[in-house]
Amino acid sequence: MENSPLQAEKSAVVLLSGGLDSMVSAALAQEQGFDLFALTIDYGQRHRVELESAKAIAAQLGCTRHVILPLDLRAFGGSALTDDILVPKDGVTDDIPVTYVPARNLVFLSLTLAWAEVTRSRDLFIGVNALDYSGYPDCRPEFIASFAETARLGTKAGVEGAPFNIHTPLQHMTKADIATEAARLNLDTSLSWSCYDPTDEGFACGVCDSCRLRRKGFEEAGLEDGIQYAK
Repeated sequence: MENSPLQAEKSAVVLLSGGLDSMVSAALAQEQGFDLFALTIDYGQRHRVELESAKAIAAQLGCTRHVILPLDLRAFGGSALTDDILVPKDGVTDDIPVTYVPARNLVFLSLTLAWAEVTRSRDLFIGVNALDYSGYPDCRPEFIASFAETARLGTKAGVEGAPFNIHTPLQHMTKADIATEAARLNLDTSLSWSCYDPTDEGFACGVCDSCRLRRKGFEEAGLEDGIQYAK
């Protein structure tokens, strides 16, 4: 099979939200020798500052191409990130929180897969984590394994014998592990954004689930976070 003119010698499509996890995942892909095609989804999220973070991270990593794809999930609603629902700030619980966006990673990975077919990349990277996380069902290893099989069965490349590798390098890391990896990779974590409900002054709220998990990770790792918190 000849290379597409878009394809790098060894390329991967990375899902780049602008958060810390996606930043580290993309940097690990680069460390493995992949040239990066970065995909960011503008889904109408209330924390739109993460789109600017994704641009900055893509620039820092020198991505071959960075696409910000509009897909306004506010038309569906059903999540505190896309609807008029308060972001919970009482601490992480065992329940799936209202910040869960219905089927988000399923939708996003499908789009990542579609672009991988175009670039003829056989490798996809996503920064999901199943240890220090908010309990979203689409972050679990069994979901990723199921999607890999769906990709094999539902794509031209897959049925022609060129299946895709779905990489989840952070899957079994704690947030402290992820913060430590960011430091090892010499990443500027101030470029990333995790807060679901930033203040009008542009600070991270400090008390939503995402902020709590991020702060806990940096504290446990004994590292300084690069972003400012309101509380």
